[in-house]
Amino acid sequence: MMAPRVGFAADKPKAMLPMAKARGFKIGSMDVVALLAGSVPRDNPHGIFGLNVSDEEFSNVSDANFISTDMAQFYFTPSLVRVGDNVILFDTGLNAGGIRAALSEAGVTPDQVTHVVLTHMHGDHIGGLIDEGKPTFANAVYLTGQKEYDHWAKSGNKGFDSNVKPLAEKMTFLSDGDSVASGITAMNAFGHTPGHMAYMLESDGKQLLLMADLANHYVWSLAYPDWEVKFDMDKAMAAQSRRKILGMLAADRVPMIGYHMPFPAAGFVEQKDSGFRYVPVSYQLTA
Repeated sequence: MMAPRVGFAADKPKAMLPMAKARGFKIGSMDVVALLAGSVPRDNPHGIFGLNVSDEEFSNVSDANFISTDMAQFYFTPSLVRVGDNVILFDTGLNAGGIRAALSEAGVTPDQVTHVVLTHMHGDHIGGLIDEGKPTFANAVYLTGQKEYDHWAKSGNKGFDSNVKPLAEKMTFLSDGDSVASGITAMNAFGHTPGHMAYMLESDGKQLLLMADLANHYVWSLAYPDWEVKFDMDKAMAAQSRRKILGMLAADRVPMIGYHMPFPAAGFVEQKDSGFRYVPVSYQLTA
């Protein structure tokens, strides 16, 4: 008979093992902090990723990358960027509690955030904007893509109406090439949502792309950019954006942070066959 594992009881509910919630990087004179605002498992990943490929192909690719076809672990990773006196938060996670906890580990309180940038309006990016009916980031101004805001203002959804609309008077709208602050430039990455945007950071000749939801998984989306993803509203345009931007990252050897990549969510992109390979950051961005 196999002995029971020490420290685990059969009748205990499965819980997430402890993880760090903040990891810092240097991009020139910028401090960039990846913030783990939450992580949850999802069953049946082939019902989310690779909708246009067979079960056999999905299984073979998963096996080759040592990942299960039964479950995927989702990560929700806003980013904090310090530029001069600015403390700029990109996206806010699923809820205020998650982003508050991650910011606390980074030594930042919500009232210290000067800017909140929304890459798009899905619930896992706008969920932390409001806390018990009040803005979580009381001293911040808000920035988002004009096209993204206009889409949701017209079509509406519960999260947008409750979390974003109340902040409309503090909102500044961006288009491709506009600046958030010195060295931070908006970049169209449409497809996941109608106005989804990425943000290029540049300081002292160094660059890093905050790619948001351009690719939602390091294998089933980034490595295979033509695989359809359930969450992409315009699947053809999303694949086109992936190929264009991932190709640029690979050619220029620019690191990136992806909102749903395994924490700390930072890595490099390498061209491989007809797709790409994700190379996680180790110590390259520590100095």
